[in-house]
Amino acid sequence: MSTSDRPAPTRRRVFAAAGTAGALAAVAAVLPGTSRPVAAPAAPAEPAPSSGGGYQLSEHVQRYYRTARV
Repeated sequence: MSTSDRPAPTRRRVFAAAGTAGALAAVAAVLPGTSRPVAAPAAPAEPAPSSGGGYQLSEHVQRYYRTARV
């Protein structure tokens, strides 16, 4: 079959194909038994200081303070 024998893609067919692909993706996402990569366990949190509090001025907090300056 040559390319001249095929009908030109219409807007209706393009949207129908996109809808079908979206529906198939949604079904595949909810199917049970699919293998998904298991996230690595997070590093254990450091214990809170014995003197109370727990606020630590870490690098990401300092970065926030630098970007929040007016």
